[in-house]
Amino acid sequence: MDSVASGGGMRGGGTRPGRVSSGDARAQKAANAEAPRVPHLLRRIRALFEPHRRALVVTVVLVFIGAAISVLPPLLTKQAFDRGLFADGGPDVPVLLELVGAMIGLWVLSAGIGVGQTFLTATVGNKVMGALRIRLFGHLQRMELAFFTRTKTGVIQSRLQNDVGGVANVLSNTVSSVLGNTVTVIAAFVSMLVLSWQMTLVTVILLPLLVVAQRRVGQVRARIATQTQESLSDMTAITQEALSVSGILLAKSFNQQRAEIERYSAENRTQIGLQVRQQMSGQWFFAVVQIFLSVIPAIIYLVAAWLILRDVPVTAGTIVAFTTVQARLTFPLMGLLRVALDLQTSGALFARIFEYLDLHPAIDDDPAAGDVDVTRLGRVEFDDVSFSYPDAEPGQKTLDGVSFDIEPGRFAAFVGPSGAGKTTVSYLIPRFYEASGGAVRFAGTDVRELRQESLIEHIGIVSQETYLFHASIADNLRYARPGATDDELVDAARRANIHETIASFPDGYETLVGERGYRLSGGEKQRIAIARVLLKDPAVLVLDEATSALDTVSERVVQEALDTAARGRTTIAIAHRLSTVRSADVIFVVDAGRVVERGTHDELVALGGVYAGLYGQQIAAD
Repeated sequence: MDSVASGGGMRGGGTRPGRVSSGDARAQKAANAEAPRVPHLLRRIRALFEPHRRALVVTVVLVFIGAAISVLPPLLTKQAFDRGLFADGGPDVPVLLELVGAMIGLWVLSAGIGVGQTFLTATVGNKVMGALRIRLFGHLQRMELAFFTRTKTGVIQSRLQNDVGGVANVLSNTVSSVLGNTVTVIAAFVSMLVLSWQMTLVTVILLPLLVVAQRRVGQVRARIATQTQESLSDMTAITQEALSVSGILLAKSFNQQRAEIERYSAENRTQIGLQVRQQMSGQWFFAVVQIFLSVIPAIIYLVAAWLILRDVPVTAGTIVAFTTVQARLTFPLMGLLRVALDLQTSGALFARIFEYLDLHPAIDDDPAAGDVDVTRLGRVEFDDVSFSYPDAEPGQKTLDGVSFDIEPGRFAAFVGPSGAGKTTVSYLIPRFYEASGGAVRFAGTDVRELRQESLIEHIGIVSQETYLFHASIADNLRYARPGATDDELVDAARRANIHETIASFPDGYETLVGERGYRLSGGEKQRIAIARVLLKDPAVLVLDEATSALDTVSERVVQEALDTAARGRTTIAIAHRLSTVRSADVIFVVDAGRVVERGTHDELVALGGVYAGLYGQQIAAD
């Protein structure tokens, strides 16, 4: 079978991904990276919340109410001291009871508002995160095949899981935290100014220094966050490779389990170091902030004494209320600083997510694209088609000036040496790749003028590497047509020569096939794949080396199923074993990206060219 690398080397890396250490490259990239542009990211993050405006409005109202309530108890404390405990003539119990009752009521009300606010923010945040994950997954589904051949599966999984999951806290808490803490801080400052502008001035004089320090710490944390997510991507890629069925079989076959453990351990050590750095990067900053905010009340007592000595009227209630408000200021101020740091840190994660969302599929529908003309189904044409893979060397062509015309209902085969470009032909028909030159026509229309969904609806593909989901046989069959009935499943399985085998299993069609179908034999998987295509009932059937990996007995059974599947539809077979295509209506011989011969089996053998040479070699080998 021609790999995607036909004519251009391995696509997506010839060596196994992850073997070469990426630590140096990652460190260099992080060292050169600038902190994410927070204002730009904030605009994009804000757009994520647009569908939830109503819930956000209610949240904002609750935030303002809760924040306003939070600063009232300290003011009532002043009244409790001045009018209740230390009133002229002794404590005024009725006034004190009234004030204490008001404070308790406000605390109960504040707690209830807090519960409602948390529910709303958690709901909105998780909905936004879920929508972001679905949006990213859907966008990746639209990306061209070449994107996935050059990108590790584990890296893609990491973007969906680690990166989106990493911003969950920001999405859930940012709105309420920023609004609530901002309102609380403003209200607290106003209350402090009302109580004593002199003491307020002492409190706020050093705050600008904290803001500057927070910005510097945030930049450091953003760089570390980028490194951390890249390391997580590498760990996910290693896990996906090493713990898949194929990876485990490979490791056991070459006795490389220790090497796999060490590979994972090395990246795990990197991840541990980065996690520790990320958690510790802001701790000294917050320790200094905590000390500063804790020392301020003690300083206020000195300032109050200084004011009293200068005959400035300061009551005991004013001092108690001021320090209480000041304490109320500590937590929201720390919260705002933490949110600012989280936004800078999460900026690295959002940047990675938006990097994928900003990718434009190399193959996309033209706005004027239409549907396939069903009256001309089955015709496939290549008109002077040339093609080069995206990462091929300049001037290196996998296909060069290929032209042919396949009539509806005909059986056409493509044969030739390995790497000649046969499989590439099959990729261009459903537009998995875009032709570099010339035109590929399906049902008489250039495939670039057709909607991809409409095009692929009429094409069925059976490849050498059959992919089955870790689900039941019935679920795997219904992937082709979700609404298919049980009778239709049985009919397709009978025509694919697999029904009797399925019926012999204890669970029949509900039998779990295991990851990638490893609980089934190669022949069984291929026949299930054929049944799946038959259930789709396409006008054009593409067989890409569908029997080349099977033993002789399995090949014969599968070939019978393929012959059944090919009846009444245009069939294009990419073949290595020439015995499977002897009955083809036309055989195209591909060599070095060109169609060098065409004809029936007998005509090509009589010609004595490339096909005759290949056929002679296989006859001799058999």
